[in-house]
Amino acid sequence: MDFAYHRWMYNRTYPNRSGLREEFIEGVAEFMAKAKILHEFLSEGMIRCPCVKCKGAKLLQPDVVKIHLYKKGFMKNYYVKTIHGEDVASVGDLDFQNFFSSEGSPLAENNFENSRSNEMVRDAFVMHPRAQSEPNDDAKRFYEQLKEASRPLYEGSMHSKLSVAVRLLSIKSDSSISQAGMDSIIGLMNELNMNKIDLPKDFYTAKKLVSKLGLSSERIDCCEKGCMLFYKDDASLKNYKFCNQPHYKEVINSKKKKVPVKAMHYLPLIPRLKRLYASMSSAPHMRWHYKNRRPPGILCHPSDGEACKYFDRVFPDFANEPRNIRLGLCADGFTPFSVSAAPYSCWPVFVTPLNLPPELCMTSPYLFLTCIVPGPRNLKILIDVYLQPLIDELKLLWHEGVETYDISTKQNFRLRAALMWTINNFSAYGILSGWSTAGKLACPTCMKDTKAFTLKHGGKNTWFDYHRRFLPRDHEFRRNTSAFMKNQTDYEEPPSVLSPEEIWNRVRSIPKVTESPMSNKIPGYGVTHNWTKQSIFWELPYWKYNLLRHNLDVMHIEKFFFDNLFNTVMDVNNKTKDNLKARMDSKEYCRRSELYLTYLNNKIQKPKSSYTFTLDERRDICDWVKNLRMPDGYASNISRCVDMKEGKLISVKSHDCHIFLESLMHVALKALPDRI
Repeated sequence: MDFAYHRWMYNRTYPNRSGLREEFIEGVAEFMAKAKILHEFLSEGMIRCPCVKCKGAKLLQPDVVKIHLYKKGFMKNYYVKTIHGEDVASVGDLDFQNFFSSEGSPLAENNFENSRSNEMVRDAFVMHPRAQSEPNDDAKRFYEQLKEASRPLYEGSMHSKLSVAVRLLSIKSDSSISQAGMDSIIGLMNELNMNKIDLPKDFYTAKKLVSKLGLSSERIDCCEKGCMLFYKDDASLKNYKFCNQPHYKEVINSKKKKVPVKAMHYLPLIPRLKRLYASMSSAPHMRWHYKNRRPPGILCHPSDGEACKYFDRVFPDFANEPRNIRLGLCADGFTPFSVSAAPYSCWPVFVTPLNLPPELCMTSPYLFLTCIVPGPRNLKILIDVYLQPLIDELKLLWHEGVETYDISTKQNFRLRAALMWTINNFSAYGILSGWSTAGKLACPTCMKDTKAFTLKHGGKNTWFDYHRRFLPRDHEFRRNTSAFMKNQTDYEEPPSVLSPEEIWNRVRSIPKVTESPMSNKIPGYGVTHNWTKQSIFWELPYWKYNLLRHNLDVMHIEKFFFDNLFNTVMDVNNKTKDNLKARMDSKEYCRRSELYLTYLNNKIQKPKSSYTFTLDERRDICDWVKNLRMPDGYASNISRCVDMKEGKLISVKSHDCHIFLESLMHVALKALPDRI
């Protein structure tokens, strides 16, 4: 296909939106002239609107269609105007005779997209010119099954059997309908089907049809205590190796199918990575990180960071193929049921490709749920047991790779992938990395070279006055004896940061939870180290060369920081950190005489601090927040978080906390009278 010929469709305006380009106006005029010879216009005087919003779903007056195209442009990848009479096989130099037959094409007239699956179908068939190499057997099988399932239900239909099945599964999931309920709904649809259209017969048939996409899931039996999986060589065991608990539940009727005590769901990663190259909506973007490299000092994408550049220098054979995928992993626990229900915690594990541009990298279509670690208890360090299938796939993707067909270049290639890092909050950081984030040695960078101590009255570990040693040697704060720890200066050097190889030398002798039960803490825990296990990620052959193995989720940290800071400034009862124990510790370690507790008539008095507000001032802030109006999509409805009676904010979302800290906090506090 000559894409230069169609370039006008997506080159609508001049730079800075200073007007429509002449070639676009002429192209729209030519498109409108061709659309007016179609049957729909001749019979009804209407044209299907192919703009970004309507996507061919609406019949509108020609003048309205022209205005829509001028304002919004054409919908994505509409090079072949199938819903306006163009034949797939006759456009440009497309030749489907050797691979796809144009007869019965899923892009027949009026079969416009109504779901992501239809978008993949359109990309797979339309964007397939004469191939430079024949698709491999797996890709060919996938396209053929996709083509067969995507045939229109009848002439002129906007739905295919596949789109109906996908819609039914979506309805079941969104509305929490039981399988029996879906069978009843599908049964009613078939009873009303007077024309004997080929619809799914029941829920099982619909699910089986969708499974032809190859994105299946696996059910793996696991120990109730989380000590092992019935996986690979252990799949046939009748009892667990470590705890000797039975594999299956006891049943009265021995003829029934055996029911495992506990099971997890695993969604294989490799098929989904291969699907990224099966569709034109994603395949061209998988080389974005390679084509859009920025000069040193500019950081707009993970590929601009030193960690990725160092990885490329260590593994040049991996970096030389820009289609190889770099991955990030995120996991965190959540409670799926209501607060009033019995406690239950499960852990979803997500993987996302980092090759994509920033606007796509963290969007929902590219956040791949790989497994769900079942509850009800938080398994902590035993999470490695459930990550074994994922690690095995990652090792396969590194050592051997998988044959993949790239539809954007029409070539088969050997796809490899590497896990660059994980992204978690601080508690999950400790669970995945193997270095506990509790106690005095919680910092995974400073490790045992820490200055943390326990508060005398509060009883908590603190890193107060810990960061002066990171300042330049001649900084004035280093010799300050009043603003930090009283009567103390700090001229210590910052702790040295261990290299990846040095860390590996420390953890290589630590046992793995997948090989033996971890009943006791490792000798020296909490004194010389905080290691709880050798993380399963060290099994990846490249993991010890990664400069940045684990990242902290900024949104989680900002949420906790905002809640503590704002509740302290607003002096919220039971939530402020400015409590009696804090005042007692302040006298112990700091020079803050205005904050010291006083005694009157044998009663403790807590002086009002200069950084907290009165009730009236708090209500002024809450009133300002309540009447605040933000641009659409910039923040949620923050006014719902205001409690005017108590003068506080409640249930502020993580993103809103980020907005407050970055844009609103200084505005809200600056409007109040200055403190003396």
